[in-house]
Amino acid sequence: MIKFLLLINKHGQICISKHYQHLEQEDRQRLEKELIGICLKRGNKKSSFLEYHDFILVYRCYLDLFFIAGITKDENEMAIYEFFHLILETLDKYFPKLSEVDIQFNLDKVHMILDEMIINGNIVETSPARILAPIELLDAAKR
Repeated sequence: MIKFLLLINKHGQICISKHYQHLEQEDRQRLEKELIGICLKRGNKKSSFLEYHDFILVYRCYLDLFFIAGITKDENEMAIYEFFHLILETLDKYFPKLSEVDIQFNLDKVHMILDEMIINGNIVETSPARILAPIELLDAAKR
């Protein structure tokens, strides 16, 4: 199960923060600050999997963005690592030439995409076409 999913830039600013287990706001902020520090300090030659407290930390860097997930110990780390690529691929299909600016100015759409993919910390959809279909219907209704 995915406990949380973060998307941060190389400056350590959080773009997206989705938590699938309850944490008090203070604890959430402390955890996010610690994780950002850990991921930004690790070099490219180090593993993208790290045991941290009671979960496994999985992260992947794409251009200027870091995808970070905290997962339970019974979850498959490689599946989550590849899932990050699926998220990026899906976002890239929706936003041509995806950039951090697209994410920042379309947080509602990014959250909708993630909500189509993950429910209660479990991956439920992996087809980009099926993930984007409801969002494209909403876009068509607005025109």
